[in-house]
Amino acid sequence: MIEKRDFYIDGAWAAPVEARDHDVIDPSNEEVCAVISLGDQADTDKAVAAAKAAFPSWAATPPAERAEYVAKILEQYNARAEEMAQAISIEMGAPIDLARNSQAPCLPWHLEGFLGAVDSVEWVRSLGDHAPNDRLVMEPIGVVGLITPWNWPMNQVTLKVIPALLAGCTIVLKPSEEAPLSSLLFAEFVHDAGVPAGVFNLVNGDGVGVGSQLSEHRDVAMISFTGSTRAGKAISKAAAETLKRVTLELGGKGANVIFADADEKAVKRGVLHCMQNTGQSCNAPTRMLVEESVYDETVEKAVAAANAVTVGPTSEEGRHIGPVVNKTQWDKIQDMIQVGIDEGAKLVAGGTGLPEGVNRGYYVRPTVFADVSNDMRIAQEEIFGPVLSIIPFKDEAEAIQIANDTEYGLTNYVQSQDGAKRNRMALALKSGMVEMNGQSRGQGSPFGGMKMSGRAREGGLFGIEEFLEVKAISGWSND
Repeated sequence: MIEKRDFYIDGAWAAPVEARDHDVIDPSNEEVCAVISLGDQADTDKAVAAAKAAFPSWAATPPAERAEYVAKILEQYNARAEEMAQAISIEMGAPIDLARNSQAPCLPWHLEGFLGAVDSVEWVRSLGDHAPNDRLVMEPIGVVGLITPWNWPMNQVTLKVIPALLAGCTIVLKPSEEAPLSSLLFAEFVHDAGVPAGVFNLVNGDGVGVGSQLSEHRDVAMISFTGSTRAGKAISKAAAETLKRVTLELGGKGANVIFADADEKAVKRGVLHCMQNTGQSCNAPTRMLVEESVYDETVEKAVAAANAVTVGPTSEEGRHIGPVVNKTQWDKIQDMIQVGIDEGAKLVAGGTGLPEGVNRGYYVRPTVFADVSNDMRIAQEEIFGPVLSIIPFKDEAEAIQIANDTEYGLTNYVQSQDGAKRNRMALALKSGMVEMNGQSRGQGSPFGGMKMSGRAREGGLFGIEEFLEVKAISGWSND
């Protein structure tokens, strides 16, 4: 049993002001794997006060020196990468190979991208030749509250903490209480890297507790949140009282548009992308839009690909998918699969209930629906599980109409060998990101959405600038 009851405040591990134990459940076996504490107002206040006190000197620290501290965090990760993979696997159910090869490596990938981008920040820049004595100065916004989810824990912690540090902000991190172990290990990395006391603080808690307290706190200048659209709305309302900056990275219902001229691996690639991380990714391509002339054969390929996806224990190596994070999520996914059946969609793979041979753990059968219409709930609501909806379309115009007919706008996907058509699609799709023909976006590309997916832009130079404010100055001396 892992016991991690302390918080990290002002450069030291601190016991909660009042004991409030919380069990962390291993979703692969439904057993308690760790005990943490949930913070309360007094803990939040202590952490914010420490961050507020540390802000002036950290903001005044030269950017190059801040970058040296960040580089030392990377050194700590490199020495303890396997510990990070194990923590992620046990807390949220990622199979160990996924944790080692995809989940944990999010930290070095994004961190290196930020280190490459920080030199491009123009901390003091000219307004233009027409105003030779005007300057625009980029300054850290202040104390920031960072609220991160359980589904890609190190991805989101790194995308928030590292750019905030580089920008000169001080931090209070509230990781998900469902998956806190990786963030507690990250706090050890920060401590062992020698980051000055008070610059980074961590308080565990739930959304209605520490999450709301940070959102409402007068000494917090900004909230950066990743999670559900419902929670994002609540945070925005709470933060409005203090007029703090709020950046939100929320849900998605990505369309994967398969044209008749798509490459032969496009369908399998789309299914596997949807099922990766057991479907628990906001940018998953959960709606497969298929040109009518290749619809039937595409459904057959999708069924074959889904049936080949195996479900297995997180501790075993291999390319199988693991459980979803908890019973609440499992119940929601089961309900939505039943909704799809009741709505008249054609269930062609998977279905409700546990996979064959499984009697415990929050495992879900890889599921595919065909003959889905875009007004069905399974096409409109984020299910956050390994559930794919296949929808036919007649032509490019209808594909655009269906893809954009959603409240979300995070990531869409296009599969075609026609470059001009791909470009037209990319410009017409209403989403913050478009990926085409299986090509991932480059390091430092901004991650974020439109509409109900939020409007954060995380990663690279854009991610650092999220934590900066612009000060306009006239009468600047050029002597």
